[in-house]
Amino acid sequence: MDEQRYGEWVAVRRHGAHVAELVLDRPKAMNAVSTAMARSLAEACQALSADRSARVAVVTSTHERSFCVGADLKERNSFTDAELLRQRPVTRAAYTGVLELPMPTIAAVHGFALGGGFEIALSCDLIVADRTAVVGLPEVSVGVIPGGGGTQLLPRRVGVARAAELVFSARRVAAAEARELGLVDVLVDEGADTGEALALAGRIAANSPVGLRAAKRAMRLGHGLDLRAGLEVEDAAWRSVAFSGDRAEGVAAFNEKRTPDWPGE
Repeated sequence: MDEQRYGEWVAVRRHGAHVAELVLDRPKAMNAVSTAMARSLAEACQALSADRSARVAVVTSTHERSFCVGADLKERNSFTDAELLRQRPVTRAAYTGVLELPMPTIAAVHGFALGGGFEIALSCDLIVADRTAVVGLPEVSVGVIPGGGGTQLLPRRVGVARAAELVFSARRVAAAEARELGLVDVLVDEGADTGEALALAGRIAANSPVGLRAAKRAMRLGHGLDLRAGLEVEDAAWRSVAFSGDRAEGVAAFNEKRTPDWPGE
């Protein structure tokens, strides 16, 4: 298995030719996001975004009991106001990096996914969680607000009123309720989250890489627009793929009853 390290606490592993695993690997701190880890995560996402061979990315954790517990509050406790302000663009780049990955993304969540950790998962297109998962945005309990996209991503996932209850109460939500509320998409047995996410990624990666990226772009850009405007976004995305090599190969493979060999163009 190929692995590329980005700093000390983030890695990208390859599973076959087309599935990338973005690994949070700061186990001694339960993957708390320090300045250095945020910088590494942004660098890893930048490299992944430029990798045309990666059709799906899966975000995982090496810690047995935690996906990511959010910001490194021990580090922040020593910050001056000026230092906290200087850290802000670094952490924003990390969360934005995950959110703007051009290929479909899946978070494999077990244990704690809190604050910024849950925001990393929310930045993905799909969330697979095992039964140990505990998710939440507890930032108001320590005097701040979700700052990694949570106030925008959570309402888009579960609606404004439900998101307000979760953010305002700062409560933690166990796996079964999280699945019921739509905070996670797939619930699996303990320890099966990474395997299921990678299996799902493999099934997705069998499809056209051009089509996958265009479909994600259309859904992301069209969400929140009125229907007419959203359909224009979809039409633009359709036009971007209609004359691609992938479209020609997909139609030919269908008619010849064979597996497509996607050119990715």
